[in-house]
Amino acid sequence: MPTSNSPIPSILLVGASRGLGHAMAAELVGRGWHVVGTVRSPKARTQLHDLAAAHRTQVEIETLDITRPDEVQALADRLSGRRFDVLFVNAGTTNPDPTQTIGEVSTQDFVDLMVTNALSPMRVVEQLGHLVSPDGLIGVMSSGQGSISDNESGQRELYRGTKAALNQFMRSFAARQAETPRALLLMAPGWVRTELGGPEGRLSIEESVPKVVDVLLAKRSRPGLEYLDYLGRTVRW
Repeated sequence: MPTSNSPIPSILLVGASRGLGHAMAAELVGRGWHVVGTVRSPKARTQLHDLAAAHRTQVEIETLDITRPDEVQALADRLSGRRFDVLFVNAGTTNPDPTQTIGEVSTQDFVDLMVTNALSPMRVVEQLGHLVSPDGLIGVMSSGQGSISDNESGQRELYRGTKAALNQFMRSFAARQAETPRALLLMAPGWVRTELGGPEGRLSIEESVPKVVDVLLAKRSRPGLEYLDYLGRTVRW
């Protein structure tokens, strides 16, 4: 929590309308942060709108569909001149039938998931990363299922592939940032009971998100890229 003489820390949280993103926004607000959160639709009321109504001085809402490059650029233009301590991109979806093997997945589902889970988050990082202070943090929501080394059970093959691709793209980004003091993070939040994670998830949002935020904030003091889970443990690539 900032003191009365310290500036209020701020985060640009992309994908904060519901689920893990909204829970992260609420957790950070509770810790005294200023949150600029994005929602996809300019018309639909979301949980983030309720949070903003309850904390008018701490929460701003922006509209962004990360799969539309023009909207990413428009957001960059609107926020030009501002600086954030953290940029965190929370994005992820799965195909209509996650039990399909990769050979059964349609080409359209493959393209849609790769665009949403891998390409679009990195476009956000590339186009909005300059808004983060030089000693700030850029993070992306990955998954333990993106680990190639830990994949001993298969299943959810397309989703796994998109998160593995995201991890690889983030490593490439980090290689280009090697001389900067910024911290970079790929976060594996655990198997959480959300719309994406399903009802069989091992963790509730309340069990995962406060620890995710703990790891996020602790990582700010360590430059370079790490792939961590919600307990701060290193996930194997």
